[in-house]
Amino acid sequence: MRIGELAALAGVSTRAVRHYHHLGLLPEPGRLANGYRSYGLRHAVELARIRRLSELGLSLEEVRDVLADDRGRDLREVLAELEADLARQEEQIRARRARIAQLLAREELHPDDPVSPDMAELFGRLPRPAGGLLAREREWLALLDVAASPDDRRELARLLGELADDPAYVERVHRVYGMLDQVCQAGDPRIPGLAEELLALVPPGADVPGGQVLEHSFARAFLADLTPGQAEVLRRVFDLAARRAAGPSAGREDG
Repeated sequence: MRIGELAALAGVSTRAVRHYHHLGLLPEPGRLANGYRSYGLRHAVELARIRRLSELGLSLEEVRDVLADDRGRDLREVLAELEADLARQEEQIRARRARIAQLLAREELHPDDPVSPDMAELFGRLPRPAGGLLAREREWLALLDVAASPDDRRELARLLGELADDPAYVERVHRVYGMLDQVCQAGDPRIPGLAEELLALVPPGADVPGGQVLEHSFARAFLADLTPGQAEVLRRVFDLAARRAAGPSAGREDG
C-alpha cells in the first residue's frame, strides 16, 4: 500500500502518518525501487491502534509507552490515570457551568464580573461605581483576583467584605475617593490630608508595605495609571506607613 492508501484505511491524514514515523510510533516501511514507501497489513494494524488510543485521550508519548511491549507502561495503568484526569476535568466543567449559569442570571454583565466566587460575592455586596477611582479600583481588584494566590485572594475578599457591611466605612470611602478624583496635579495642598485619610481606610490587620514596594515594576505601572496628584497621595501613604512602622524615633530623626 502507498501512504495515501494506508492513511485512508486507518482514517487519518498522510501528514499524521509521517508525524508518527518522525516520533518513532510507526515503523518506517521498506521502499520500492522508485523510492516510494510500501506499507503492509502490520502497518495498518499499528496505525489503527495509534488512532484508537489517541481517541481515548492518550498523549502520543503515552501511546508510545503502551505500544512498547514489556518495556513500556501497562495500558491499564495509563487508562487509570486518564480516567482520574477526566474525572477532575468533569468536576471543573461542572463548577464552570455553575458559575456561567450565575452570570447568565444577571440582568447586566461587565467584563470584570467573571471573577472567583470569593471576589464575586464581594462585588455583589458593593454598588457598581459609575466611574472615577472607585470604578478603577474594582478593575484592580479583578486583576488581583487573577494575580494573587488563592489564600491571599480569600483573605482580601474577607477583609473587604467585612468593611463593606459597615455603612459608615462605605460612606468614608466614597467621600475620600471623591476627593481623590479631583486631585490631578502634584503639589495639590489637599494631598497630605488625603494621604492620612486614605491610610486610615486600610482594614485593621492589613499590612501596608514601605516605600520600597514602589520600586517594583507592578507598582510603577500602577502609579503611572493615576494622575500625578493621585500618585503623590499613594507615595505619601506608603511613606507614612513606613514611618509609623519604624516607631516614634523615625519621626524625630526626620525633624
